[in-house]
This record gives sequence, C-alpha cells and structure tokens, in this order.
Amino acid sequence: MKEYKVRLYQKDDFEKWNTFVKSAKNATFLFHRNFIEYHNNRFSDFSLLIFQEEKLISVLPANRVDNCIYSHQGLTYGGLILDDKITLPKVILIFKQIQKFLSSNKIDTLFLKQIPSIYCETFSDEINYCMFVLKAKNYRVDTLSVLDLSKPLVFSKDRKSGISKGSDCYLEVIEETKFDAFWNQILIPNLSLKHEVTPVHSLEEITNLKSNFPENIRQFNVYQDDKIVAGTTIFETKFVAHSQYISGNPAKNVNGSLDFLHHHLITNVFKDKPFFDFGISNENSGLNINSGLLYWKESFGAKTVIQNFYEISTSNFHLLDAVMI
Repeated sequence: MKEYKVRLYQKDDFEKWNTFVKSAKNATFLFHRNFIEYHNNRFSDFSLLIFQEEKLISVLPANRVDNCIYSHQGLTYGGLILDDKITLPKVILIFKQIQKFLSSNKIDTLFLKQIPSIYCETFSDEINYCMFVLKAKNYRVDTLSVLDLSKPLVFSKDRKSGISKGSDCYLEVIEETKFDAFWNQILIPNLSLKHEVTPVHSLEEITNLKSNFPENIRQFNVYQDDKIVAGTTIFETKFVAHSQYISGNPAKNVNGSLDFLHHHLITNVFKDKPFFDFGISNENSGLNINSGLLYWKESFGAKTVIQNFYEISTSNFHLLDAVMI
C-alpha cells in the first residue's frame, strides 16, 4: 500500500497549495492562500497537506485554538479539499491519517465546516460518510436559500411589486470597482444600527481582496437620482453567484431597491450561472431562522440547501480501520 503523509502547511507550499486548489473537485477561490491569509493576524494557521507518496491529493484549510482545530474559522465554508479523481476508500484512509496526525499533536477535537454541494465541481459527499462512521456530532446546520437558475423563474406578488417600484423610481444598477460608497454610506451604518456590529471584512480588506480576485469579487450599487440607495457584494465562483453582503437605505421598501437589484442580477448579470445563493437566514448557531429574511429570499423562488458543521473526536480514528471489507 502506498504511504500517506500528513504535514503542516509552510510558506514554501504557497504555489503547490494554490495549484492543487485550482484543479480540486470541491474548491473555490476562498481556498486560495491569498484569501485564507488576508486575515492571518486573527488566526493561528494549522492548514494541512496530505500526500500519497510524493503526490499532493488533499488539503485542509484550518486554524488552531488551544487543543482544537477548526476548518477554517475565517472562511464561509471549508472541509477537506480533494483531488478530482479521488475515490471513497482513499478518502477514508486520508481522514484516518489526518485524525492520527492531529491526535499525535495533542489535538483533541476537529471542528469541520463543510462546503455546500452547489459549490462543488462534482459529487463530494465522502466526508459526510466518514462523519457517520466516526460518530461525529452534527452540532450545527445552516440553511442557504438558493435559486436554481436552470428552472423557470417564479417571483411572488410582493417581489413583482418591489421590482415595479424600482422601475417607477427610475433606479439604476451600476457595477463598481470600489466599495467605499456602499461600505460607508449603506452597509456600516445599517449593521451598526440594526445589529451593533461591523462587516466581517473591513473596507481595506475587501478592497485588497478585490485586487487579488477581481473576477470573483464584484460590487453592484443601486442609485436613485445619482445617490446610492442600496447594494450587494457578490462572491462569484464557477457555479454560484453569492450575495455576501446585501443592504439598502431606509427607503428600500418604498423604492424596491433590493428587489430591483436582485431581479437585475438574476435575470441579466448571472442568468447563465447554475445557482444564485442568497446565503443563510440563520441565527443562534443555526437553531433559529429570521423568518422575514427567509420569506424575502424564498419569494424569489429560492429553495433550501444545507451546510453541515461537525465536531469530531480525533481519538476515534480507529473507527475507520475496518470500514472496507
């Protein structure tokens, strides 16, 4: 049997890591080292590379907190990133070696945040099976509201009304290269007023990320009489356009700015994408759902896709010993 080797990511692995991610079956630009490391001052990196002999066959973006490993807390999704030709028996062996490596490094628990299926190149549920065998705790489930753009669009009466309001108010959607207006005039004030928080990405951070990923991070603003009234920041991957931030000024229900904006994105800008992801409406670590926010998303025709979060005891690696018979 060929030897499997697990080791920590090093700076010299930058190109090797990124080359692998580019061809993996379940990866997006969020796993590029330039994205992972934009906030490396906040996290203690513990990313792993897994080799079969000398060939890199998997990576795990991760960070360490005390005796726990998280797949990565600075990313929306994560999990084990796999070679596009990987087989289930190999994944079982890979995960066993990861568990043994973590256990030998005095890591008690691995918290795994899966990538939703819509972001994957092809089927990629091997890890979900490993979680079952390892008796992992499914400690959180988030619900994404996703629009399948291959099917006919069916908007609710409320959404049609909002879109009409936007047209009547002569709203205009413009793609911008800068984020200043949306961040400073719309997003930051809204998050501060409603939730007493700031955006996950600072203006400087999102600007720098845009410079590294100009085709993946896009900003669309809505203007009324040349004044910004709403906007959304889109993270675009091969199969999905995802609204990372959505926000409008207090007049959004009067002028229909967010309805008008997303109608434009869905029917024009991203009409050839397989999916449009409105994101989650969950609160309280997945246990509650903001009903008003969910209603708005589902009234565009969005349906539910789940994202699983697992807690795994690293000492359970022996449970993978006798899976294959």
